[in-house]
Amino acid sequence: MRVRTGANKADGAVGAGGVSHPRRFTSALSLLSDLSAPTAFPPSRLPALFALSALSAVIACAKMAPPPGGPTDRIPPILLSTVPESVGVYPNWDKDVEFRFDEIVSEGSTPSQGFGTGDLEHLILVSPSREIPRIKWKRDRITVRPREGWKPNRVYRIELLPGIVDLSRNKTDTSLAITFSTGGPLPTDTIEGQAVDWVAGSFARQALIALALMPDTLVYRTLTDSSGRFRIGPLPHGEYVAFAVLDANHNLQKEDREAFDSVRVPQGTTTIPLLWIYPHDSVGPRISGITATDSVSATITFTQPLDPRQRFDSLQVVLRELPDSVPIHVASLIPKPVDDSIQLLVRARIDSLRADSIARDTTAAREDSLAGKKPKFAQPPPVHLPSRPSPRAADSTALRQLLAQRPALFDKLVLRVDSAFKPAGKYLVDVPGIRNVNGVASEEARGGFKVPEIREEKKDSVVSDTTGVKPGEGKP
Repeated sequence: MRVRTGANKADGAVGAGGVSHPRRFTSALSLLSDLSAPTAFPPSRLPALFALSALSAVIACAKMAPPPGGPTDRIPPILLSTVPESVGVYPNWDKDVEFRFDEIVSEGSTPSQGFGTGDLEHLILVSPSREIPRIKWKRDRITVRPREGWKPNRVYRIELLPGIVDLSRNKTDTSLAITFSTGGPLPTDTIEGQAVDWVAGSFARQALIALALMPDTLVYRTLTDSSGRFRIGPLPHGEYVAFAVLDANHNLQKEDREAFDSVRVPQGTTTIPLLWIYPHDSVGPRISGITATDSVSATITFTQPLDPRQRFDSLQVVLRELPDSVPIHVASLIPKPVDDSIQLLVRARIDSLRADSIARDTTAAREDSLAGKKPKFAQPPPVHLPSRPSPRAADSTALRQLLAQRPALFDKLVLRVDSAFKPAGKYLVDVPGIRNVNGVASEEARGGFKVPEIREEKKDSVVSDTTGVKPGEGKP
């Protein structure tokens, strides 16, 4: 969001933020100003006075909008000023914080009523406050104040998130924040960092960053950008605990069941370590489903990501065939990404052997066909110039480098057996001691599955006689 001081987008022209006086109304406005003087009017001029009064009412009720046929407005709202100015000390401050734009901004389809469901309520962060702020829309202005009021000797930070739109649906793509103090020293600290979604293996985009100032736990909040980065400041000097949260319900608050990561930020620290967001469940994982992948393997899906540092012992897994509970030997139990890689290597090896066999046969046949002919010169291979790396490719490279610092998370294990499963057979699996990524072991992880039944294709019992000879005919 850009900040601009001075005039509107088009000085002296009709804009979304206001209307300048057109020249065609100059004479009428001057005449109205003359009529407002305390002068006695003769009765002959009363009809003209009534007509001018009606004209003034029409002018006052005219809709402020760009004239038709003009250039299309493609510029998002520009912030002209704020009240108060940022980075200042204002003791006994008791007014609303005001953001003034160069044009009318949209309130959105849902107004702000203090329930946290309004469109503007999703775009404004007030720190440190845990309540939904009081937000008022005033055409080209937005006013904000904490619901509990301003507290003395406290540093406040109000941030406008990207998404403020004008009447032409132009949307801001950057955030803007003002910081001021209601008493005490000015804030000086700035903290920056980056967060990744460990489960999804991606940047934590639009993740909630909450910095809790110790020991008062005053929370200052912001959101990450498309690369999971954030920078928040100026902040009060002190020690913080930083939280990165996947705000699933978009209420701009940290809740217990949302995935997060945290790190302690010592006093004076400007850059914090990488934050790895993952679920912090206090209950161990359970089996949510088992699917027979093929005749000798089954995929076990758990309710939450598993501990990537855990080693899975196939001897501890209990597999029984129902209904007699006949024990079945388990050959291996490994994470699904590892099993996929192994199977990919096996298939690649088989395809390579098959290709080598075909190549040998083709070469032998070609040598036989070219026997006695003059050899042809081989054409040089085409030259391929290296392409320029795109910004997206650079982001992917940076992401791979970050994710390489820790093993990938998974919630699926592949169970393999020595002998094939029976078609339409039912089996029960028990995986004891399985742990989630938070290190909590499951008390019971048990599930069953059924192997699909092999259906044979039905053959047509009536064979058509293409000769037209009936059985028994044509015999001597």
